[in-house]
Amino acid sequence: MKIMPYSLGALLLPLLALPAPTPAVADPAPAVARHRHDAAEISAFLASFYGHHGPSPHDREHRVSQQLKEKQAHHPHSDVLLCAQNEPWDIAIGAVTVAQSAGVGWATVTTHWSADSTDTFTAYVRLDSRPIKLDDVICAG
Repeated sequence: MKIMPYSLGALLLPLLALPAPTPAVADPAPAVARHRHDAAEISAFLASFYGHHGPSPHDREHRVSQQLKEKQAHHPHSDVLLCAQNEPWDIAIGAVTVAQSAGVGWATVTTHWSADSTDTFTAYVRLDSRPIKLDDVICAG
């Protein structure tokens, strides 16, 4: 029989001296549900964002998704937020639709260019955006 310099017991002793691992304890606080914007919040945001003549430079910088900023960079001769090249006379926001399962809300935006000339586009907002931002715009024509 071969004699080992250390017995198995001698190797286990230092391990037994280590502190026992703390068992994982479930967090007693309930998980906080993430706020999702509702139709009223989106409507108020779009009305504030677009105003009567279009978004301000501050809103264009701070209340627009990175995706829209990149879209604008690729279309320098058109205003992708208004689907136009000029400033409209007035802007109206239609009813907001919210699709919880898709995580997005949208509304038709109508731009008035003269007494008898209007155009429309759809403005999209992600329901979980913090702070709320315009996520995309799809032009009608």
